[in-house]
This record gives sequence, C-alpha cells and structure tokens, in this order.
Amino acid sequence: MGNNPSRVTAQDKAILDLKTQRDKLHQYQRRITVLTDRETQIAKQLLAQGDKTRALLALRRKKYQESLLAKTDSQLEQLEKLTSEVEFAQIQKSVLHGLQQGTNVLKEIHTEMGGIEHVEKLMGETADAIAYQKEVSDMLASHITHQDEEEVEDELAALEAEIRAAAVTEQKQQPQPKLPNVPATQLQPIPAAQQEPQELQRQPAQPREAMLG
Repeated sequence: MGNNPSRVTAQDKAILDLKTQRDKLHQYQRRITVLTDRETQIAKQLLAQGDKTRALLALRRKKYQESLLAKTDSQLEQLEKLTSEVEFAQIQKSVLHGLQQGTNVLKEIHTEMGGIEHVEKLMGETADAIAYQKEVSDMLASHITHQDEEEVEDELAALEAEIRAAAVTEQKQQPQPKLPNVPATQLQPIPAAQQEPQELQRQPAQPREAMLG
C-alpha cells in the first residue's frame, strides 16, 4: 500500500494565508509610496499658495495611509510568530481572527490606492474635487489618531520652514543691481595757459567814468 498523501493542516493553511497577506502588503507599500510622495509635493505647492487648510488635508491623508501600512505590517509580524508556535491548536482561533483583521485592513489600503488622479483632486477647484476633499476630510476625522494629528502638524510646520528657507535662498541668489564704476584715472590739472592770472581775478572792476576820463 502506498503512503497516504500528507494532509494540509490548519496551521499550514494559516501560514500560507499569512504569506499571501504579507506579499500583498509589500505590493501596496511600493504603490502607496508613489502616492504619499505626491501628497507631500501637493502639500508644499498648496502652502506656497497660502492654502494651509488643504495642505493639511493632503498631509493627514498621507499620514493615514502610512499608519495603515505600519499597522498591518506589525500585525502580520505578530501573526507570523504565532503560526510558528508548537501549540498552534490552542491559539488557532486567535490566529484566524488576526488573519481576518489583516484582510480587512488590506481592503482599506486597497481602497486608499485610488490612483494618482485621486491624489490630484486634493488640489482641485472643481465641484467634484471639492466634494472629494470633504469626503476625505470626513473619513479622516474618525480614522486618524490624536498622535497622528500632532505628527501631521509637526510635518506641516517643517514644510513651512523649508519653504521660507528656500525663498530666502532664492532671494540671495538673484543678481544684485550693478553700481556705476568709479573712474580709475585721475583728473588732469588745467594747463597754466588756460588759467586767468590771479591778479586779473582779484582786480575789482573799474567804474566806466574813470576809464573814459
């Protein structure tokens, strides 16, 4: 009789599911980095235009996306340790619950990756763009933590300082107006022949009658 094929255990399946989630997370990390980089650029542009409110919105959304990735990464790392435990049967329920949570968060991340065109809407002035900005703002109000808000405020202040420093540097690099050059040659003395005798210069004018008499 041949050997029975090896049976796939619940632990094997959990490890496979975990690997699938981690691979998907790494894909999302690469794709979201493109979006968060653009959100930082948008925040700078809006700050330069004096639009601090929408600059803050761009940074808050960026922070939320980064927090989602960090949260999922930490969760998967913890599950990875659990699935390697010998007493897997005792913690199987916790692992499966954790995997389900990971799946839900990955769905949130996938929703956030609407493409670069959605990021560009953060700068838009159209009715559609403004409606999208309000939708994002309302969503973030219930999803972003107080600590995240503080970190966003710090990043906003850092960007403002960076913009001010860049403006000062640009002003210093602008060419200064040139002043006329001072003549290098000395003035030549007037020749003696062109000068009036000092006696004539000092002699007072004679009355006309005295000259005729």
